[in-house]
Amino acid sequence: MFKKLITLSLLLCSGQVFAQYNAYELFHPLWNYGPVSPARSAAGVPGPNYWQNVADYKISASLDDTNRKISGDVEITYKNYSPDKLPFLWLQLDQNSFNTQSRGGKTTPVLGGRFGNVAFDGGYKIESVSVDGKPANFIIEDTRMQIRLASPLAEKAGIAKIKIVYSFTSPKNGSDRMGIQETKNGDIYTVAQWFPRMCVYDDIEGWNVLPYLGAGEFYLEYGNFEYSINVPATHIVVGSGELLNPADVYTAEQMKRWAAAKASEKTVIIRSAAEVTDASSRPAKDRLTWKFACKNARDVAFATSKAFIQDAAMINLPSGKKATAVSVYPIESDGEKAWARSTEYVKASIEHYSNWLYEYTYPVATNVAGIVSGMEYPGIIFCGYRDQTASLWGVTDHEFGHNWFPMIIGNNERKFAWMDEGFNTFINFYSTDAFNKGEYKNQKFDLHQIAPRMFRAEADPIMSIPDVIQARNLGWEAYNKPGFGLRILRENILGADRFDYAFKQYIKNWAFKHPTPRDFFRSMEDGAGEDLGWFWRAWFYELWKLDQSVKDVDYIEQDPAKGALITIENVDKMAMPAIVEVELVGGSKERFTFPVEIWQRGGSWTFKTATNLPIKSVTIDPDHVFPDINGKNNTWKPVAYKAPKGN
Repeated sequence: MFKKLITLSLLLCSGQVFAQYNAYELFHPLWNYGPVSPARSAAGVPGPNYWQNVADYKISASLDDTNRKISGDVEITYKNYSPDKLPFLWLQLDQNSFNTQSRGGKTTPVLGGRFGNVAFDGGYKIESVSVDGKPANFIIEDTRMQIRLASPLAEKAGIAKIKIVYSFTSPKNGSDRMGIQETKNGDIYTVAQWFPRMCVYDDIEGWNVLPYLGAGEFYLEYGNFEYSINVPATHIVVGSGELLNPADVYTAEQMKRWAAAKASEKTVIIRSAAEVTDASSRPAKDRLTWKFACKNARDVAFATSKAFIQDAAMINLPSGKKATAVSVYPIESDGEKAWARSTEYVKASIEHYSNWLYEYTYPVATNVAGIVSGMEYPGIIFCGYRDQTASLWGVTDHEFGHNWFPMIIGNNERKFAWMDEGFNTFINFYSTDAFNKGEYKNQKFDLHQIAPRMFRAEADPIMSIPDVIQARNLGWEAYNKPGFGLRILRENILGADRFDYAFKQYIKNWAFKHPTPRDFFRSMEDGAGEDLGWFWRAWFYELWKLDQSVKDVDYIEQDPAKGALITIENVDKMAMPAIVEVELVGGSKERFTFPVEIWQRGGSWTFKTATNLPIKSVTIDPDHVFPDINGKNNTWKPVAYKAPKGN
């Protein structure tokens, strides 16, 4: 018992010490060092020997809307540019997660949840697999397929043609990524993860084969897509990329409306609410095949329904090119407070990010109303059909922000959710403030109020695999905390000019490539000219908290006319620059700003200020721009001071 008491006492003491600020730990000289290679430069850019494999797809699929079944075949041309021979290939079979016997199904809580797999027997039915025209030797393990090649795929120039014939029944709600929304005029199919896709083989991990469980999204190779979707002629289909045969699938009148929409700043109706139940609004045939192409993309998705209203407008891009904003939605979603403004939102979002970050790269940007609350794919997004006003703007803008992260910047979402969700939350702050002269402008964020939620006792580190992050924490750890962190970095550490320059260089250098977190960190440091190891570690890797305080004020020779020495402290393990406001009895105020380097010398810093009157108060972080966990110690006031009347 005595030994146990001593051990407990030591643990409690060490825990208390561990919570205190330690400059040696935060500013460790080797923490930001890491391995580099000819493929990845220490400057955070692709190195001279950077390589990336390519997967091109030709897909043909057909919808049986009676049985909610999709049947198809996919031909994948896989090109191995790596320096390694590949004796086997790995593919993703994400549909296999949608049954109770999958790893996703067996890791679903009893009560289900957003990523639940409850009471549905889904998954791929694989009819045949061939490589270069010959039957392949393959195994299926949960959401992965391994093809064991007869001879290794040659390094740097090897090409394999894989053909797979398959089918699956669509779940009604596929982990809030795809599904079927029933409406009074027909089902809306939002279809994704609908064909076998190549796993990424990279210079960091080789084959990336984490199973699909739901919370972790996708990591995919880039390539060109050609795909065709055969559906009942009553349906309208929208999909990633460009529709190749519009005259075959639209009426003559709809083709005229399309021509008008592509040149219009205002939304043009392609198929109205009144026409949804009018048979003449669709070609008089039994079935139609819609053909699409999407270039330099990592994935494609589509939606189809006979219930769609459709409208469109022109998108202006900075180069002078044009794209088209499109929305499809059921009658239940119509209205000026709802989806009738969707295309306006799409247009504004795409134009904002194109002008700020990097030009939008697809010919069409389509918003689909359906069962999915919000999900992104190249050139197309799925949003909740009941969304209206600010909520519809918010989800539309967020999901289209994903066309930059991760569609253009192809990070590994299966491992680093913050590199798409957090980046996107960050850029959404500014697009929302800019939309329609601030129609849905964000409130002024008080990070002192936000800090207790950000630094919850049960929080997970941002740098955690999404499926490891507790479900209740995913919103904070993947979205909010990294989003606010980047905002702090831009507005209160680097400044907008340096941040934006470095950020746009990062996007330009890694467009359609596979950056890691360290590539981002190094790129930002080199572009902005700042060693930010202290920030990356505290914010992204650790569960440290920020607690700045004003410790003491001493008048020089006890005379306010001779100035004062003010001591501030960094109490907890995280650090930030310091902003200090001094208010004198007469009401005048002066601000002092200090870089984070003052904390390299320890947790306390004293500075001198000239005064000619007694000090009324001293406040650190007066505008609450940093997430200080303990606002009670941020302001110093003299104990005996009484404000004169009128102040």
